[in-house]
Amino acid sequence: MEKQPGNLLIVEDNLDILNLLNTTLSFKGYRVVTARNGNEALEAIKRERPVIIITDILMPQMDGFSLVHRLRLNPDTRDIPVVFLSATYVTPEDKSFALNLGVIQFIEKPVNFDDFLPALEKLVSMEARATQAPLDETKFYIEYRKRLETKLIQKNTQIARSERLMQTLPEAERPSFLVSLHQSMNERMEIQHLLDEIHALMDDQMKSE
Repeated sequence: MEKQPGNLLIVEDNLDILNLLNTTLSFKGYRVVTARNGNEALEAIKRERPVIIITDILMPQMDGFSLVHRLRLNPDTRDIPVVFLSATYVTPEDKSFALNLGVIQFIEKPVNFDDFLPALEKLVSMEARATQAPLDETKFYIEYRKRLETKLIQKNTQIARSERLMQTLPEAERPSFLVSLHQSMNERMEIQHLLDEIHALMDDQMKSE
């Protein structure tokens, strides 16, 4: 319980997961600051530099990939260690892209605290620092677009499968199933929105060259 100096910044748009992480880590003696997306995280970092950032990837406004890229471009924040938590981006290609951005650890949701807490304590105690140089803008956007396009295809397949399955369920089981389906649809919308933004940025970049 004597881990107060320096804060852990948790970035997570799911309020239930955010509260769980906040409560658990605060109970373990860490001083925790929270944010709901990458933009809020950058504002929090301006107020106080965190010891470690623990962030989801799929979030509105600015996701985890964009957040880490922004951190690595800034010499003042380049070496802040970042841990990714994700239930969506879990393929080897996703993890490879994360490591290329300078993420020091990748943890799949749901979080296994028996593994997560010792790993976090080790990172904090050794004062871990990120060492990855930033990717150039073009390379980042090309690989980022690939990850989004792949994830959109996967989400479309998942949603189509779920919609077919729902037609076979008893009426009593449909409400809880619908909650999961609506979450997947919201995630698909967010991925499509991010992909549209990346296409626009890449088009603008090509026009300026």
